[in-house]
Amino acid sequence: MALRKILTQGDPALTKTCRPVEKFDRKLHDLLDDMKETLQNAGGVGLAAPQVGILRRVVVVEDAEERMIELVNPVIVSQSGEQKGWEGCLSVPNQYGWVDRPSVVTVRAQDRDGNFFETTGEELVARCFCHEVEHLDGHLFVEHTGELYSPEEIDAMEAAEEDGAKKRPRRKGRRR
Repeated sequence: MALRKILTQGDPALTKTCRPVEKFDRKLHDLLDDMKETLQNAGGVGLAAPQVGILRRVVVVEDAEERMIELVNPVIVSQSGEQKGWEGCLSVPNQYGWVDRPSVVTVRAQDRDGNFFETTGEELVARCFCHEVEHLDGHLFVEHTGELYSPEEIDAMEAAEEDGAKKRPRRKGRRR
């Protein structure tokens, strides 16, 4: 296994549509192993092959139990609900945007040996499925948000929100 370089916004590979995987061989296994190691080293929760310069439809996502899910040729087959929240990307370091995503997502994919399976993710895992599959079609999450914020800016906004809630007068008794 080896760490791979994560490409950042502006690299042309991140705007390309990836080709399906047709060979389920040692080369694919090495890519998946490298992607998992790279993701863990970077402290992320999802990584798509184009982020490491490989234009193939391959994704790894960490699930709610911190297990790695390998998705080869993934397709979103159903989605439901709605969640709104901060989203970031290893290819857009230290920048976050407020993004709407479905709260439940089911993906049909193949494993490293070519066997088909379906898996369903909720909340953060659902968000990751959508985010990483979009990478395979040359899209970044920044297309879904109007403004990007640093972690410090988000902390300041959240602190101001908490202070505002503490300073609001509380009503006692019934309203007349």
